[in-house]
Amino acid sequence: MFVFRLFKDSWKAIAIAIVTGFLSGGSSAGLIALIGSAASRNTTSSLETIIWGFAGLAIVVLVTSMISQLMLIRLSQNAVFKLRMRLSRQILSSELRHLEQLGNSRLLATLTEDVEAVAEGVHQMPFLFINLAIVLGCIAYISWLSWVILLLIVGPAVLAIASCQWLLNRGNKLLALAREEQDELFRHFRTITEGVKELKLHYYRRQVFLEQKLQSTARNYRHHNVGGLTLFATTFSWGQLIFFFVLGFVIFVLPHLLRINSQTVSGYILTLTYLMLPMDNIISKLPVLSKANIALQKIESLGLALSNRAELSTVPPAIKTSWQKLQLQGVTHTYQGEREDSSFILGPVDLTFDPQELVFIVGGNGSGKSTLAKLITGLYIPDRGEIIFDGQVINEYNREWYRQHFSVVFSDFYLFDELLGFDNSAQVDAQIREYLKLLQLDGKVTVENGKFSTTALSQGQRKRLALLTAYIEDRPIYLFDEWAADQDPVFKEIFYTKLLPELRSRGKTVLAISHDDRYFHQADRIIKLEYGKVEFDKKLCG
Repeated sequence: MFVFRLFKDSWKAIAIAIVTGFLSGGSSAGLIALIGSAASRNTTSSLETIIWGFAGLAIVVLVTSMISQLMLIRLSQNAVFKLRMRLSRQILSSELRHLEQLGNSRLLATLTEDVEAVAEGVHQMPFLFINLAIVLGCIAYISWLSWVILLLIVGPAVLAIASCQWLLNRGNKLLALAREEQDELFRHFRTITEGVKELKLHYYRRQVFLEQKLQSTARNYRHHNVGGLTLFATTFSWGQLIFFFVLGFVIFVLPHLLRINSQTVSGYILTLTYLMLPMDNIISKLPVLSKANIALQKIESLGLALSNRAELSTVPPAIKTSWQKLQLQGVTHTYQGEREDSSFILGPVDLTFDPQELVFIVGGNGSGKSTLAKLITGLYIPDRGEIIFDGQVINEYNREWYRQHFSVVFSDFYLFDELLGFDNSAQVDAQIREYLKLLQLDGKVTVENGKFSTTALSQGQRKRLALLTAYIEDRPIYLFDEWAADQDPVFKEIFYTKLLPELRSRGKTVLAISHDDRYFHQADRIIKLEYGKVEFDKKLCG
């Protein structure tokens, strides 16, 4: 069961919780036995003894039930917390290219739906163990009443369990198929949220997406879920039918087959009737536990895929504020397309960058500019070739350190609403206010303790806030991927003729991916890519 995999690091605590749960369930069964004996007057104990015994068992039930539930609640919430953090760390430590291949939809579905399913499953564990203990305790009591009767009802019980297990296995398979469809469903939901403008503007595209893509996937998801949950519901009803059959057998048939005293029959009837509630509780929780088990398998599968491509995580030493040379020697990177036989190869690339240099990287769409940017910054690992920074070959041991030398604003950037990883002092806030004024955002955004008042801005203004963050980072190498594409002509002029040269004058190396050929003369060098190859690397006269 998934609980043993989830709690494998806390087996002592879980053992105590299970034992107290079984004590609670056993004491509940003891109460039933005491009530049955007192009701049938099949006891030689005095009334006072029975009352004290009843009170003692009730207290044991209360105390052990509370201990078991509290321990399991703490353990389960701690396990879910660790699960979330472990998965988040695995995602952040995995290679970027591998994460792109896995897809945001799968990652998001696992982080949200799967973790929530596991959380719901572990939430039910305290009640499951207590109900299971009650069932086992009641079975022990009716065995003590008459092992002959127990043997007679074991046959139908075994058949019932076997048939229920068959239904449960079929239901589990259908729920697993539904979970596979959920990844695709999340991908379609992402299409709705990110592509709503394009879908609104094209009626036939929208209809095809809704009717052939989204509806088909949602229908399959519904079909598998309905099938699986129907089988679980059938298991519940079938179990109830078998239960009532056993009860009827004890009441109407057994007295004619065996000589059984009325106290034993009434004890069986009382116990079996009491068993209905815990049995219902156990069976009703099976779909939740099944989904939790499937979700945990998906989480472990993703975790294994991430750990296989994990990068070495180290605390990076201080960066080099003064450096001499950055070289790419024979660097290649293969981008695999959706079809197995389609791929795009960047390289081999041989480039050298020097300090205090303004370099424009140009080329047509699909020429490999953004891929080259990810290679230069260490986000992509070269398939072949080497990146050498001041004589050090960049590898898994120093790649984290190497990346800290770059401040980057990608074309698909993410804008944080606060400056994380900085000492958010009054001095930093004052510096941010200066940059807000420089970037003409002081009328729209304010800052307090490193937190921006809003990020609900136009795309061009959001890029300016991202640029502000890069300024605050104050790293030796800056890279901008089509930063000016969303700026108005006035600010585009400011960016190319003032901001970039100013960064260079401060001793920074600036790499700018750009299509704005009217500003190419501002660069010290132009590197042009075409179909994944460096067509030319040309220095311009100052």
